[in-house]
Amino acid sequence: MSNIKACVTEYFRPWKLITLAIGIALLILGSFYYKAPDWDIPISLIMAILAYLTAPWSLRVILERKWRLWPAMLFVTWFTVDGCYVIYWHFNDPAALAMMRAANFPASLSLYGLCGIIWLYQGNFRQLFSDIKHYLAPL
Repeated sequence: MSNIKACVTEYFRPWKLITLAIGIALLILGSFYYKAPDWDIPISLIMAILAYLTAPWSLRVILERKWRLWPAMLFVTWFTVDGCYVIYWHFNDPAALAMMRAANFPASLSLYGLCGIIWLYQGNFRQLFSDIKHYLAPL
């Protein structure tokens, strides 16, 4: 039960929610600016929220070498980066899916990894800067 509480605490940290909101805002702005046939507001929200929920866990599985969780991590990563995208565009515009899927995968996977790095830290913003200061002090 304490593990669930710890997860919920991490998902509701203000600095993480703020960075999620900034990321979503950038995705929405990008959907208007770039006019890509497969970039709209709903898929931006779907993929951003799924990345928020899964990317730090996926990266932690890799970094902590939790080998038994690799199949689940690979599935969750694939589903967030490509699976939900395919399902969404299959029903909304199959032509956009066929045209853009190959280009979407590397971009989405890169952003997923970046999200994992940004949201990997478990702690509040003050603790984050304190830890950074501590690790940089010997330099």
